[in-house]
Amino acid sequence: MTAPNTNHPGFLFRLWQRCVGGVDAEATGQHTTSSQGLHWLPIRSLSPRHKPRIQKHLIALAPQDRYLRFGYPATDEQIARYVTGMNFDRDEIFGVFNRRLELVAMAHLAYSVDPQWASCAEFGVSVAAHQRGRGIGVKLFHHATTHARNQGVSMLFIHALSENVAMLKIARHAGARVERDGSESEAYLSLPSANLDSQFSGMLQEQMAEIDYQLKNQAHQFRKWLSTLQEIRQGVRDARHVHGKR
Repeated sequence: MTAPNTNHPGFLFRLWQRCVGGVDAEATGQHTTSSQGLHWLPIRSLSPRHKPRIQKHLIALAPQDRYLRFGYPATDEQIARYVTGMNFDRDEIFGVFNRRLELVAMAHLAYSVDPQWASCAEFGVSVAAHQRGRGIGVKLFHHATTHARNQGVSMLFIHALSENVAMLKIARHAGARVERDGSESEAYLSLPSANLDSQFSGMLQEQMAEIDYQLKNQAHQFRKWLSTLQEIRQGVRDARHVHGKR
């Protein structure tokens, strides 16, 4: 049996398309069912330069989704303040981009500012409506727990409205203890200590996500160049048509 030629760029591109195709299904008119899910999800660490895309993603959430994500019906102004106040030096913010480099999902892993609770972190997540039902929220949660373990976190905390069934389901399936207090619930998940497997997994995920982002960025730039070229060609054809009528 002949091994595939992994040095060939075409092979790598096909592998990349097969792995992340589900994230872009909406863009191509295809649909992925929740039973199929995604084989691998390119989850990338975000930085301050991604703030405009983070804000755009959150503002695009429907009123009910904003209510579930923040625990109150957040306005555009409140979301803007939330994004402005993000501390990228202390916390970890992860995101999932589609092939047009639009942020379609994000997670916020917030570390405690109190030194005595340094081993604790809080998790929050949001997924664009057209990308739900594909397991993106679950994969973001697992990615966050792996990253938290590698940072020495032993307790992951989730504060959610009791009606946020999807988030609480993710927490319960991970083994979290959920305590309900009226309209609000709190979930606590004990994390094991980091090991070689969790550290390698986190490093590999970061590197693969970075490659994915760069491939999408190159494709995005190429499409922009192609669109400009087509506009120029159309302009030339229109000019010739006008000249031919004279």
